[in-house]
Amino acid sequence: MLSQVLLGLALSLLILLTICGNVLVCLAVCATRRLRSVTNCFIVSLAITDLLLAALVLPFSALLEITGKWPLGAIFCNIYISLDVMLCTASILNLLAISMDRYFAVTAPLRYPTLVLPRRVAMAMAAIWLVSVGVSFVPIHLGWNTADLSIQNLREDDSDQDCRFELNPTYALVDACTTFYLPLIVMCWSYHHVFRIARTQAKRIIATRQNSSSSALSAASSPGATMMTIREHKATVTLAVVLGAFVICWFPYFTFFTVMGLRQERNPPRLAYSVVLWLGYANSALNPLLYAALNRDFRSAYARLLCSGRAFTKHTAMPAMTEAGGLMCGHGRASCGADIMTRSCFMMQEMDNELTAHDTNGTAITMVTAVTNGNSR
Repeated sequence: MLSQVLLGLALSLLILLTICGNVLVCLAVCATRRLRSVTNCFIVSLAITDLLLAALVLPFSALLEITGKWPLGAIFCNIYISLDVMLCTASILNLLAISMDRYFAVTAPLRYPTLVLPRRVAMAMAAIWLVSVGVSFVPIHLGWNTADLSIQNLREDDSDQDCRFELNPTYALVDACTTFYLPLIVMCWSYHHVFRIARTQAKRIIATRQNSSSSALSAASSPGATMMTIREHKATVTLAVVLGAFVICWFPYFTFFTVMGLRQERNPPRLAYSVVLWLGYANSALNPLLYAALNRDFRSAYARLLCSGRAFTKHTAMPAMTEAGGLMCGHGRASCGADIMTRSCFMMQEMDNELTAHDTNGTAITMVTAVTNGNSR
């Protein structure tokens, strides 16, 4: 009983964090005019997808995990599994779309407004959902995913309290390649090019400053060169975190998924399956941090939403907050008071002050876009 209670609390906390984080992303876009851009459509689509996953799938996954039984019947079980596969697939494909959006923003900054048009974004989002439905509801409700090509959980020998996701080799390979391995290869390729181009541009700017500098100090010790080195390092860390979190969360599940499909296991090891499944679910809780909170404009919008009310009324000389400036709790030299929330705002403002370049393409990689656009501030 104690272990079930602790497990229920842990899973409930994960679900709550997933819901709150993705709701905050949607509210930030609705409340901030600066964020209502075509380039942020994929961020919002990702947040909505993860929010639906947390609201429609994760509670039932937690119920099945805690009790070990499925009390809602075979038909609803297949609907639940289809929703699970569809929303997880849509989430991963949205991550793929974000990586391609950043690739075009960095490799072709001048052509970017003509490449990423609203209708093309709409077509990409429609394709994401068509593929997601095509690997979930269609094969599961037609029996294409089972070894005997019958609909899972509806056979006479199936228990009413079991809710199994059955796999055959063909479906496992097609689904894993379409929804994970191919997107992973494309994401690695696109982020590699993003980093390589940003690094090249940073070196050019440092070399230009070195040649044009009239002081005796070397470029490596100048503030500008130091700032460019810091930005390059931060871009490397950001790309590593974004790609690393995706791989850590989903690679174990799809490896397990593929092996079970090739072996046609109807009853996989429960503990191993639960661990890799919830590790994949955790990616939906991390996405609001990785793809929104690392963005300067999103951080400013978060602070305006979270730090309104009592945190601001304590100050008599508060500067006006503009959407373009994104000032949150006063200037960097002023204290925000003893309130915990207000201190958090101050720390976020200090983080913003470290990078003064504008994020022109709405991505989370401030240094990359700043260097690409030639902004040397």
